[in-house]
Amino acid sequence: MTIPHQDDTPDERHERWQQQEEAAAAATRDIADVPAVEVITTAAVHLMSAAAVKTGLAHDPDNELDLDEARKLINALAGLITAGAPEISDMHARSLRDGLRSLQLAFREASAIPDPIGKGPGEKWTGPVN
Repeated sequence: MTIPHQDDTPDERHERWQQQEEAAAAATRDIADVPAVEVITTAAVHLMSAAAVKTGLAHDPDNELDLDEARKLINALAGLITAGAPEISDMHARSLRDGLRSLQLAFREASAIPDPIGKGPGEKWTGPVN
């Protein structure tokens, strides 16, 4: 996205606006061709990857644990998987649930003071993980 500059002429502003409109229309056409199962699993994988980094599973020496952020990501992931599972194949749902469970266990292990069983991130939707 190009940000208009103060000294742009009206023609330059119109051209920038037109380019942005064309890009938005192309993105809308592209997303319209993507099956829902792919959108759901892609969103879940993004949440899972971010939570893995925040819980220290990414094995990045420069990465610092951020369990507050990890909790938010794991909660969102659990909600998405729980709500989306009936809409996707059993194979996809099982893989996502396994990944979620691994994140929940890693979170518990990384916590200095672990949450009580059933009160950890995502356990509201998945039930207790131990």
